Amino acid sequence: MNNVLGIVAEYNPFHNGHLHHILESKKLSKTDYVVVIMSGNFVQRGNTSLIDKWTKTEMALRNGADLIIELPTIYSISSAENFAEGAIKLLDSLGIIDVLSFGSEHCDISVLDDIANILYNEPKEYSSLLNRELQKGVSFPTARERALMLYLNDIRRYANVLSSPNNILGIEYLKAIKRLKSTIQCISINRMGSSYTSTSIDNEFASATAIRELFKKHDFIEISKVMPKSSFQLLQDNVSKGHYVSDISCLQKEILYKFRTMSTDEINDLPDVNEGLDVVLKKAADSCNSLKEFFNIAKTKRFTQTRLQRICLYALIGITKKDMQTAKKTIPFIRVLGFNNNGKELISEVHKLNPKLPIITSVKRFMDSNPNKVLKSMLETDIKATNIYTLGYEYDSWSNLDYTHKLVTVNNEK
Repeated sequence: MNNVLGIVAEYNPFHNGHLHHILESKKLSKTDYVVVIMSGNFVQRGNTSLIDKWTKTEMALRNGADLIIELPTIYSISSAENFAEGAIKLLDSLGIIDVLSFGSEHCDISVLDDIANILYNEPKEYSSLLNRELQKGVSFPTARERALMLYLNDIRRYANVLSSPNNILGIEYLKAIKRLKSTIQCISINRMGSSYTSTSIDNEFASATAIRELFKKHDFIEISKVMPKSSFQLLQDNVSKGHYVSDISCLQKEILYKFRTMSTDEINDLPDVNEGLDVVLKKAADSCNSLKEFFNIAKTKRFTQTRLQRICLYALIGITKKDMQTAKKTIPFIRVLGFNNNGKELISEVHKLNPKLPIITSVKRFMDSNPNKVLKSMLETDIKATNIYTLGYEYDSWSNLDYTHKLVTVNNEK
């Protein structure tokens, strides 16, 4: 088989920058096939996906991807480290991926790899610096960035690298590849246009954040300029059906209800909850009528809003610290969301190389026949996540779509 490129993405939603990334990655890596590990209906910064995972799958397949595999929810809404490790475990288990490409603001792989080496090996001096910074009461990402800058001598070379979410994810991919002793090689493509968190438009490029902000303002004329035509049409179709969830606030009543009915012990059992945060969250939920109020009460320098949003999703979906620890030790299943003709060939090749690898094309068949309780529990979490996600729709909030929605297939000429 010809070279295969791996990409980890959220496509929330799929825009011109994503198309540029696929095309440039294929050119630079000289690969012929593209496999995407994609987060589903909830995303890494603790938020909802604007549109559902099957629509995102079709967007990607119509713009250069060949096979879309879902990153299980337990990884997709976790920290950058767990998100990256879950994705790399999936890519590595396929046995066909030659190159991983990720977008970043700092395309010098050697710089990102230097930092990944430190985080992977954790020298005593670095660990000591990290503990010292954490004792100052700042968030873990801030403490880690400060500790790394103190540990590394060449400040100019490494300055601001850890201030970008995409650089952080790139470093975590490199670290996960080292930990798994994977043979996957890495390349990085420079992000086009605005930064990840920017709300501005730069010619035909805009961040997914900017697009989601434009979406809230119903500015579809501007959105149409920064998305491939096929993606924009799919977005419009979903809007006309009321099938979208603009952000986590669409589920705020469900989240506040969940916290109100949980004990502090149950809240303390959620991932990322420690240092008395369980009491703070309980009191906030008991007195607030919106997530905005809830975050304003609970947010501190140590507990960022992104971390709090993830905790909200853990509570809503029912993910515990034990579940997270189990996921860290588990090689996930291959949940196929969609493919084109090339992708169908890739699935056959993966099955040929590893017949025992659990490849899911029918959720019902897998749940009925697979004896692995850990994997079934992980898939049950994905099913529950979809059932909760559709509650945010304007109408037609059907449940059990993981059972009833067909695989997305797109025909393509080789």
